[in-house]
Amino acid sequence: MLALGGALWFGQAALETQAQDASVEGPMFEVDPFWPKPLPNNWLLGMAIGLWVDDEDHIWMIHRGSSTLDDNEKTAELEPKVTQGCCTGAPPVLVFDKEGNLLDSWGGPGEGYDWPASNHGLHVDYKGNVWIGGNGADDAMVLKFTKDGKFLMQVGGSGTNAGSNDEENFGRVAKIWVDPETNEAYLADGYGNKRVAVIDADTGEMKRFWGAYGNKPDDTDLGPYDPDAEPAQQFRNPVHCVERAVDGLVYVCDRVNNRLQIFQPDGTFVKEAFYAKETLGAGSTWDIAFSPDPEQRFVYLADGMNRVVRILERESLEEISAFGGGGRQPGQFYGVHSIAVDSDGNVYTTETWEGKRIQKFVNKGIGQIERDQGTAWPRS
Repeated sequence: MLALGGALWFGQAALETQAQDASVEGPMFEVDPFWPKPLPNNWLLGMAIGLWVDDEDHIWMIHRGSSTLDDNEKTAELEPKVTQGCCTGAPPVLVFDKEGNLLDSWGGPGEGYDWPASNHGLHVDYKGNVWIGGNGADDAMVLKFTKDGKFLMQVGGSGTNAGSNDEENFGRVAKIWVDPETNEAYLADGYGNKRVAVIDADTGEMKRFWGAYGNKPDDTDLGPYDPDAEPAQQFRNPVHCVERAVDGLVYVCDRVNNRLQIFQPDGTFVKEAFYAKETLGAGSTWDIAFSPDPEQRFVYLADGMNRVVRILERESLEEISAFGGGGRQPGQFYGVHSIAVDSDGNVYTTETWEGKRIQKFVNKGIGQIERDQGTAWPRS
């Protein structure tokens, strides 16, 4: 009996140790299944491919609308109309408050600019200007608007890209981020080109650009990604995100290479980290957002191919946890594409492909979290 009791005690102790090893201290989230509130006018979202939270904690998103809706979804747009009410594609740019109320909507073709054939990425800069890129076959431009949709500037043209060393045009830009300290716009350039480009945010003048490891960009076809090969010395398409942290380091998503590369603002390479390195297809590193604490302790990494949000310690780049998982229920993902954080630490995500939605994950503070959290469903 004593031997049996000792064995049971040691077994229980081992299980408790394993449970402790399976958890870590980090931010806790629960999905808000009722956010946002229903859209007016029988509007539907298409592929949702850009997201930002501005200084007023308004949540901005951009999606592709009717061009990515099936005929059975947009029946009110067909001629003749198939249904009497529902549904039509919403305008490309939508703005919500933290309670999920729709505040504004606008976007699309207009006078004086080339609206992207396939819009991609949205950023609201420190002056309140709204930047939009595009990843359509001929999209070689970025656009700049006021918050109410008034056109301000176009940099680059349509069908004018001359490659990754072009100083006037771009190659299907995926994301834009504007530095409030230098008034420089960083571009993840992108789906056609293989570089980070930096321009003056007022004039559009090219300041500098670089490829992977700070190398001069090279558009040579690298072939399919091979997880067993040596790390590629150039980015693969798409270069999918760019954003600067509070310490001045610039983070770049090299999506299909499954890595984040970190640079000084002048393009000097600092370090890199790989996530789900065996991932094929569309890759694992889609977009990032930083936690709102002064040190930006955590990085939230949207992994669309594996259908999770990864939580990283920013200092070490170590992944400590992940939440999500494949599915269409609240808190699950199909093609989680873009990610943003408000001043309270709440996380917002958009989904592309057939995901076609935006979700909110409520920050529940720091606590013990599982390394694989699964669906971030409310606990009560």
